[in-house]
Amino acid sequence: MRVLGVDPGLTRCGVGVVEGVAGRPLTMIGVGVVRTPADAELGNRLVAIERGIEEWLDEHRPEVVAVERVFSQHNVSTVMGTAQASAVAMLCAARRGIPVALHTPSEVKAAVTGSGRADKAQVGGMVTRLLRLAAPPKPADAADALALAICHIWRAPAQNRLQQAVALHASKGRPS
Repeated sequence: MRVLGVDPGLTRCGVGVVEGVAGRPLTMIGVGVVRTPADAELGNRLVAIERGIEEWLDEHRPEVVAVERVFSQHNVSTVMGTAQASAVAMLCAARRGIPVALHTPSEVKAAVTGSGRADKAQVGGMVTRLLRLAAPPKPADAADALALAICHIWRAPAQNRLQQAVALHASKGRPS
């Protein structure tokens, strides 16, 4: 499975592609950051993010796009920018018919480090180990994007089995 992880942000939108299957060594295919100037007009920033993500989709042809689920923070303007960048990533994938999976930051941290409260350094360190890299990807947004992709590769099989079980249970439990 090839997954494009997207750590959404208006100034730095982390992107990373990981290939592999649960239970086997994973391979980093690419990692980077789509950057926009903080002083640019919002619409132009969103277009720049769209172009950057489209380039990653063209170059790496992922089967799934895993995006960090936006959660409430104290700073509403930060949440809005993150949500807008997240929507651009989901739109780019949906336009191509690529499935999108959303994962919360604590789900990603727990999947990669074993603790949903891990800090950025711990996530970066585990991403480095899991992908057998010489050093943690910089900036942290890039490492977070790889962590999202890893999380999805590891969680997708269990989520699929759970969805199938729920569907089967629902179909047996309903009177005809």
